[in-house]
Amino acid sequence: DNIKQYQQLMQTYRGTMMGFFDFEFKMDDIKKHQPPLQKLNKVIDWEIFRPMLESALLNKSKEKGGRPPFDKILMFKIIILQRYFNISDDQTEFQIKDRLSFMDFLNLELSDKIPDAKTIWFFKDQLCKKGLTNKLFDLFTVTLNSKGIIAKEGSMVDASFVDVPKQRNNREDNAIIKKGAVPISLAKNKNKLAQKDTDARWITKNNERHFGYKNHINADKKTKLINNYSVSNASTHDSVELENLVNETDNNLYADSAYRSEHIEMHLKGISCTSEIHEKGYRNKPLSEIQKKNNAGKSKIRGRVEHIFGFMTNSMNDALHLRQIGQQRIAATIGFVNLTYNLFRFEQLIRLKIV
Repeated sequence: DNIKQYQQLMQTYRGTMMGFFDFEFKMDDIKKHQPPLQKLNKVIDWEIFRPMLESALLNKSKEKGGRPPFDKILMFKIIILQRYFNISDDQTEFQIKDRLSFMDFLNLELSDKIPDAKTIWFFKDQLCKKGLTNKLFDLFTVTLNSKGIIAKEGSMVDASFVDVPKQRNNREDNAIIKKGAVPISLAKNKNKLAQKDTDARWITKNNERHFGYKNHINADKKTKLINNYSVSNASTHDSVELENLVNETDNNLYADSAYRSEHIEMHLKGISCTSEIHEKGYRNKPLSEIQKKNNAGKSKIRGRVEHIFGFMTNSMNDALHLRQIGQQRIAATIGFVNLTYNLFRFEQLIRLKIV
């Protein structure tokens, strides 16, 4: 009997050791393909975000017992992972359990507890309510500035649509919502109102209909890192948000002709920012050949901002098509989209030795 017990024990031990080494071997094979998350881990000091996260999300409960909270950096990295792959909370939970590369990015072992979808949602809700997304974005931007990564030799401004689930309202309710009010039929039913997005707006551009919001960005012309951003509903004209994006730290500003106006030119002059905004022609006053040539030169620089939205669309799995509703939640999510882009762009700059 003792011999049989010993043999069973040794068999269990060998199986355990083989399972452990199988995991290590598989991870080595995965890393040979240089997954983007693993490349990110090599260059990002995640600990810079810890003081802000822990001070703002301090667990003040004095009750004893219960499951200890998950590490704040772990939860923060989960949101970055989620925004890079543009997946839901349920899919995030499943994919972390299913994919070894996700577990490795999060420094999780096979035996570790995985935050469930509700925990992920709650963490994001806390970030949103405490207005932390913009602060975390600014923290990383300040870090880049302190290292001289962003030279501020010139800035590019542009906007992209953020599409959200379309709302099926009748004409009367849509007319009321468009005026910034809430229809009585929705106000009487809180559950129904919670499922409606009364902040998003419709807009038609280039024969395409969009329903949702806009992500307005100010990006560095050299590094293509996002310096600043703002969020509006889709019907807001791009130029309206310019004063929220540009300040005294911007020396030269590149933008398309949609941003050209006497008011904006005066604003830029007032903050000592040289305008490199495209000139536009008018009826009976077309652009001269010199103006066309100047615009062509500006386009070579301004066009670089399109690479940012291209990365969000292609590499980040259509990151600007979101499932959330309401401007507060959308703004928080877009903030994380922009921060996630900056993290991956920074990794590119370091890896390719551009900075």
